[in-house]
Amino acid sequence: MPAPDPQSILDGNRRALAKAITLTESSLGAHREESQRLLEALLPHTGNSIRIGISGVPGVGKSTFIESFGQLLLKAGKRLAVLAVDPSSPVAGGSIMGDKTRMEQLSREENVFIRPTPSGGTLGGVAQKTRETMLLCEAAGYDVIIVETVGVGQSEFQVAGMVDFFMLLMLPGGGDELQGIKKGIVELADALVINKSDGEGAGIAAATQTQYQSAFSLLRNESHWTPVVMRCSALANTGLGEVWDTIQSYVASTRESGFFERQRATQNRQWMQQLVQSLLMQRLKESPSVAAALPKLEMDVESQTITPYAAARRVIELMDEG
Repeated sequence: MPAPDPQSILDGNRRALAKAITLTESSLGAHREESQRLLEALLPHTGNSIRIGISGVPGVGKSTFIESFGQLLLKAGKRLAVLAVDPSSPVAGGSIMGDKTRMEQLSREENVFIRPTPSGGTLGGVAQKTRETMLLCEAAGYDVIIVETVGVGQSEFQVAGMVDFFMLLMLPGGGDELQGIKKGIVELADALVINKSDGEGAGIAAATQTQYQSAFSLLRNESHWTPVVMRCSALANTGLGEVWDTIQSYVASTRESGFFERQRATQNRQWMQQLVQSLLMQRLKESPSVAAALPKLEMDVESQTITPYAAARRVIELMDEG
């Protein structure tokens, strides 16, 4: 599969962009080399978007929120890319087909690009493919990139490490919900947004907001930004403007303080470190000497003939010898 012409992506050709993303997702070595050359050519044209991560428990209304929020961004003159990630289901991928179906209006818009990101079965795969897809979308001129994750788990940590603003959608009346999600994930959030805050749920949402604000004040209070708790209704189209205003305020204040650029630089360094680990594991798997010795080493570890550390050190020695 030949890589598309970089200029076609810079010109905003959607077919070329889709082809380039498919190339980056391929596990074939030749395709990986092609995609890396393409990314290097496009790198000077990346980094100009606002990267937003959105997560929340199932049923919170992520797709409805993105549909309504996306329409607001379009009215503001923005071009939007939505990357849907479901690391827990790389084959069936409920969100992969569901996102385009539930975001029916958004998927028909000329200035919107919706793309599922398959995991390849590993969280590292999610991080790498989503990051590279994000860069390609930036080169194609998309102003806002939303990375949506399904469920609340390890994938949230991966996504929070590649976006500028990480948002958790919550349900009204979820008094126990804060206990049900990992404290670390809440600490990653720059905003908690209580969705479905309309009708009979409006009063409950207000009380829930107060609860979350109290809990949030105990969890995190960094100098560059004080996380906020907001209410909205994606269905009734209320409160979405305030969410967008908050994101813009965050970007403006962190750019002014220099945190925005420092955070992106840190994310790039951490990305490189993850790739080093990934490539080392790949090299181990491809080593004939390691493949020959590994079954015996594993048996010795299971029978406690040698320590796991000694076995691991022997694996590294075999790779070095190879």
